[in-house]
Formats: sequence, C-alpha cells, structure tokens
Amino acid sequence: MIDTDSLLQRFLRYVQVDTTAREGQDCYPSSPGQLELGRMLRDELLAIGLPDAVQTPLGIVLATLPATVKHSAPTIAWNSHLDTSPETTGANVRPQVIRDYRGGDIVLPANPDAVIRVSDDPELNELIGKTLITTDGTTLLGADDKAGVAVIMQSVATLIAHPEVPHGPIRVCFTCDEEIGHGVDHVDLAELGATVCYTLDGQGADEIDVETFSADLATVTVRGVNVHPAIAKGRMVNAVRAVAGFLNRLPRDILAPEVTADREGFLHPYTIAGGVGEVTLRVLLRDFDTARLDAQADLLRQAAIETEREFPGTQVQVVVSPQYRNMAEGLSREPRAVDFARRAAERLGRTPKMTIIRGGTDGSRFTELGLPTPNLSTGQHHLHSRLEWACLEEMEIAARMLIELAQLWGGERA
Repeated sequence: MIDTDSLLQRFLRYVQVDTTAREGQDCYPSSPGQLELGRMLRDELLAIGLPDAVQTPLGIVLATLPATVKHSAPTIAWNSHLDTSPETTGANVRPQVIRDYRGGDIVLPANPDAVIRVSDDPELNELIGKTLITTDGTTLLGADDKAGVAVIMQSVATLIAHPEVPHGPIRVCFTCDEEIGHGVDHVDLAELGATVCYTLDGQGADEIDVETFSADLATVTVRGVNVHPAIAKGRMVNAVRAVAGFLNRLPRDILAPEVTADREGFLHPYTIAGGVGEVTLRVLLRDFDTARLDAQADLLRQAAIETEREFPGTQVQVVVSPQYRNMAEGLSREPRAVDFARRAAERLGRTPKMTIIRGGTDGSRFTELGLPTPNLSTGQHHLHSRLEWACLEEMEIAARMLIELAQLWGGERA
C-alpha cells in the first residue's frame, strides 16, 4: 500500500531544503529554510486533498485528515519537526541513494575521510539488500527529522488514496526549532484537539520510545575586565582564563556524555563564545530522574563560587532554564498511546521494543503539557553528523505502522 518510490522522492526533496536551526536568534523559527519547507508541505497537503492545511505566521504546519468511520472516534495527531541540528551544516545537502546495499563500510563520495563504518553502525549488517540514503560526506543528511516528515506525508497520501481504510480524525502537525528546544512553543494544544500524538522522530525500526531524559539548560556568564594588554598589569581580569578554570571544575570521569550510558545522566558544556571581558558558556543538564537536575545545577553554582575565588574580580552567573521532562509519567495517564503502538507493530509481524532516549523530542514537551506522545522509529541513523544515513525500508515500516495505528484508534469511540 505504501508507494516507496514516492516516499523516497519526498525524502530526497525535503532534505535539500536547508532548515538548520540557529541558536541565539530573536525570531521564530530561527532560520528561513524552515518557513520554506513548511510552505512546501502546506502546498503538498492541499494538493493531495486536505483543504484546511495551513502554515501559521510562526511556521507551524497544521492539517486534518477527516475520519472515514461513521462513529465518533478519538482524534490522534502525527508530528515531526522541520529543523535540523545546528551541530553540522544542513546547507547544500547532496543525498546519495545506495540501492541493494551489499554490506561493508561506505566511503562518502565528496569526502574520503568520511566513512560510515560497520564497526560504528553494526545495524548495517541487518540491512543487506536494502536501500540506504547518505550524504556526500560534507553535510548532515537531515533524516532527523525529515525522514519523519516524509513518513507522515506519505501516510497521509496513502490514506487519501484508500478511503476504504477505517480511521478517525488525524491531525498533522509539523513544528520548528525542535533541535534547540522550542518545537512546541507555539503549538496550541486546544486547537490541535488530539487525544494522543505520535512523534515520528526515532532511530532504526520497531522502537517505541516511552521514556526520555529530563532536561535543563544552564547559561553560564563569566564577566571580567578588558583593558589594552599594554596597560593590563593589575587591571585586567581575563574572563577566558576564568572560564577555563570553571570548566576544569566540572567532572570528566563521571557526569559527562563521553563516559555515561543507559540511564546515567550528564553535564555537557557544548558552546562557548566571548573574549576577555565576557564569556558565555552553555551547558546541557540531563537525567532520567528530574530531581537530579537540581543537584547538577548546584554543582555548576559551586563551580561558579570557586571560580570567583580563584580569579578575583570575575563575576560568574549561572542561569538554569527548563527544557523538557521525562515523558514516562505522562504516558502512564493514557496507556492506549503505547499499547496501540505496540499492537500496530505486532499487526505488521514486527517485534516492538520499548526503549528510552538519551535525549528528548517534541513528544517530551507535548506529554509534559498533557498530550501523551510516544516517539516512533523512522529509519534514522548516526544523527547530527556527516555520517548520518537513513534506510528506505525502515521508513516504509514506519509509514505502515501509522496506517495500522490509524485503524486501531479508528475502532475506538470518543
């Protein structure tokens, strides 16, 4: 039922739009490419038969697939995000399609140093004979989350073409700036009007993400005194040296992403900018236990106090802001959300895996706000990297999963 050629062409078209999210911007969305892709999707939704498809002034794309069942069924929503990670450029993406993958490492054509290695991505061993999509090695691919976008769009087109498939109302929602923590900032849940939502933003196949990190962001500002170095003696207070002292106080053998796995949390300093007079550092705080984020924040504040003592004249400010929360508690309030996803996979003859994410999705925030939202696989691999790749057959599985989910919820009564 899923037209895989159409699914592939959608994906290839979408990844060539530069939608890189930009931190520190005073606009939403943070990059114009997200508006461009949103307009494209709105027009495609209108063309395939969803007359209420709109793009809001803030770039959110919304549309409704009307029910085909005669009884009143719960409204469900499908969500993916339009932006890509700022960690690797998403400009001038040149996707490469590898049909009938024969196994082994994949050298990317424009960058011989960029090699997708089986030793790093052992799941490649399970995908012999499948269709893989990579970049040329100079950019990320953008499968996170344009694989999800393509899956949703193809699923909608499939249901439009097959009105005999019984389902309730389905709301489509494409968000912006998820990669920088603002994906659901401008989504009106009352307007969305869904009982549950499914984010299509997961890796591989058959995974149903039912738990995520809880997350805060710490912005550390180190202020010094900048004067000309020729007259600096006794007057200059170098914020660059002070921030180095601050970073040296953070744990490296524990509580760092490089040394943690599974359910272990971490502190992750990931951007730094400034000069002698002032330096700004951003630090991610992550843990599955929300309460432990407070202890991480206290560790940063203690490091600030000690840095001010070591570097007299400096001022070190730590401001912590919440980002998202572990979705596990919210999902428990609507058990059908996960149960129907599990049943949908089983109806396809798949073996679903209940998994946790060492990260977050728009579903984390949706669930926190009261809309239960598990996250589903969409064939993404090696995210946020020039070595990112996707598998077409896993994307097809995701689309088939949505069709099954639509039917399961269509059998319920609101």
